[in-house]
Amino acid sequence: MTHRNTVEFEVSGAYALFSDPIMRVGGEKSSLQIPTYEALKGILSSVYWKPTIVWYIDAVRVMNPIRMEVKGIRPIKYNGGNDLAYYTYLKDCRYQVRAHFEWNENRPELAADRDEHKHHNIARRMIERGGRRDIFLGTRECQGYVEPCVFREGEGAYDGEAHDMDFGMTYHGITYADEAYSEETKNALTVRFFHAVMKKGVVEFPRPQDCDYTRRAGAMAVKPFGLGRNQCPAALLEEEVERDGYPANGLPHLSNAESDRRHF
Repeated sequence: MTHRNTVEFEVSGAYALFSDPIMRVGGEKSSLQIPTYEALKGILSSVYWKPTIVWYIDAVRVMNPIRMEVKGIRPIKYNGGNDLAYYTYLKDCRYQVRAHFEWNENRPELAADRDEHKHHNIARRMIERGGRRDIFLGTRECQGYVEPCVFREGEGAYDGEAHDMDFGMTYHGITYADEAYSEETKNALTVRFFHAVMKKGVVEFPRPQDCDYTRRAGAMAVKPFGLGRNQCPAALLEEEVERDGYPANGLPHLSNAESDRRHF
């Protein structure tokens, strides 16, 4: 299903580390074979995000063969000193992503900002510019790069795969208090899992409320936001220009410093 405010983009990088919590025992990390819903949502939030909206990842397409590489790492301990560990990374990663946004019903105070046309246009423009913030594939050391694409366009490594690839019960993401979808998830931190299956290179993600398994991880309060607050002048100017109906190519160019300061 394609939504009216759908965005499609390609993200790539030399390495990725979508670490499996089960494989962190002893301080060593091992990546899952496919990107998680939460990691892709974080990438899109780095491209463009406002508390008025919630991003939903619909599907991801694996473009390059799944390859792993082990690296010797010397992580620095918080209390001083060094340690030795092996991290298992995904290598030469490239993914196509399809997503859409919906209004955050947990923030009625931002109802006046629910302008679908404005948010969709800004999101598409930020994808063309490579995002507002730095893009990471799972962890900070795995730099990523974003560009527009047409989902399912081009040749993928698993297009001709005759059999489905079953990854079993996989980490989906975390439901924070400000994105709660039920009474059980209100004022709580909830971890989600789902049964991941890749069909001809494409993994379709269920909505958070449709995940196979959830578990409450703790209590959490909702961070307050408000119109005209927590926002820099550059971001307000960009929204004002968009609201007044200027074409996308007529927007003033924002410097990197201004772009980095625009977030809530």
